[in-house]
Amino acid sequence: MADKDDEPPFPDPQEISKRLSEFLKSNFGDQVSFSTMDGAENPFTPNDETGGETHDLRDDTVDVFDFDLLPREIKDHLDRFVIRQDEAKKALSIAVCDHYNHAKYLQRLERADPEEAAKVEFAKQNVIVVGPTGVGKTYLVKHIAELIGVPFVKADATKFSETGYVGADVDDLVRELVRKADGDVNLAEYGIVYIDEIDKIASASNSGGRDVSGRGVQTTLLKLMEETEVAVRNPQDMQSQMQAMFDMSRGGKPSRDTINTRHILFIVSGAFSGLEKIVERRLRQGAIGFGAEPSIATEDVALLQDSVGTQDFIEFGFEAEFIGRLPVRVVCDHLESGDLFDIMKHSEGSLIRQYEREFEAYGIQAQFADSALEKIADEAAEEKTGARGLMTVCERLFRQFKFELPGTPVTELVIDGELVADPAGALAQTLEKAGSVEDSRLIGEVSAFRRKFEEEHGCRLLFESGAINRLGELASEQGRSVLQLCEELFRDYKFGLSLIRQNTGQQSFTLPVAAIDDPDKYLSGLVVTSYQEEEDSSLNEDV
Repeated sequence: MADKDDEPPFPDPQEISKRLSEFLKSNFGDQVSFSTMDGAENPFTPNDETGGETHDLRDDTVDVFDFDLLPREIKDHLDRFVIRQDEAKKALSIAVCDHYNHAKYLQRLERADPEEAAKVEFAKQNVIVVGPTGVGKTYLVKHIAELIGVPFVKADATKFSETGYVGADVDDLVRELVRKADGDVNLAEYGIVYIDEIDKIASASNSGGRDVSGRGVQTTLLKLMEETEVAVRNPQDMQSQMQAMFDMSRGGKPSRDTINTRHILFIVSGAFSGLEKIVERRLRQGAIGFGAEPSIATEDVALLQDSVGTQDFIEFGFEAEFIGRLPVRVVCDHLESGDLFDIMKHSEGSLIRQYEREFEAYGIQAQFADSALEKIADEAAEEKTGARGLMTVCERLFRQFKFELPGTPVTELVIDGELVADPAGALAQTLEKAGSVEDSRLIGEVSAFRRKFEEEHGCRLLFESGAINRLGELASEQGRSVLQLCEELFRDYKFGLSLIRQNTGQQSFTLPVAAIDDPDKYLSGLVVTSYQEEEDSSLNEDV
């Protein structure tokens, strides 16, 4: 009988991972891989004295969340990011509040009286959103999920098929909620699943046969939108199943292996091109006869929430059972030129903020005038793609500016109506005023100082063209680098600018030639002015 010392040593986790990876690759190719988390427990290590039992999330008595929002509060939050769509915001806010208030009620009742909780009937208020592209459908749902604090998953219906998509299936939407919830199955069971382009899976009712793929996806989604159990690990995914096997090898009580969809809110959306014609045809048929009311114009039908009915969706190509699981119907408005202007001017997620940051990365302060925003909005409206048209117009408008201006003495770009009307002429004029680039190292060192100052002190410094040239002259006279000169001239600015920021909230400061010639005097003037502004503001509040 061999001694215990003669037994081969048990391999470490890295060796196990290596052998498993080689085995999978040799048998299944590169389509299957195996990996472990760094620092994870060796799944083959014998259990300790406690038995190594895993925690059962079903026994968790901590509230998943404490929902106490009102519909008006949700709408106020959405108003910060999405322009117009008031009726859509109201409908979504009410549906979300009703859904999570009921979930909260059931959660408490299940703890007090599980039998009574099982008797409670509840029709889920899943939502279908109808509206053209670029009106803010995804934005609405995304910001609702962020406000509530639940995991949010978005997918396009076009990626699905009856047998699955990308090697998986529709259930992966629910599994993705668990990943977004960092593995917290309880929290995932209260998440939001948003499926866009749902109109693309409508069955072709006018063709010789039914669209089997679209109908199959609708049937699969039916179960998820009502209530069903979804396996946490995809049974078709070998890596997931092997991980489950390793978890079981630790012994003890198994962790949650299914996700219940009872409290998952499903929101679907689409452009539904042609739906308005179906509604108009129905309304015209109903208006036949003496004394009938005039029919509604085609372009107005899509804007009328009450005009779109279940039969219209069925005729469009949806199964009656599927559309019946989406009782809340929301219709979004088309965006006109004025709406696009408001998006750029007032939305917290305005595209203009993005372009300001992009120019700022090159050391250029971009200032947008209302006249420019109006012209951009007019051109974007002609694109017929909603708010997405703003990106199309702006990318075309500023492409040459982003290419030509970085590395030049230009530190400020005023974007007005004239620039939008003649971008090539405005660019040529801007470059002419800036003069030639005498020293690219000068621009680079000034930019390096500005980035360092903002990172360390939270204040943004901008230099006028004359100030940059003056820095170059002084650095040349003193035989020093521009970076060293800036650090000496503005060593006390972090204190003064911090005071100004506290008094006025200002975070960006443009420095002229005077700030280079006498930096202390110029800073003192800024500080004094900020205290005067603070005092004037206090007096106005008292009045």
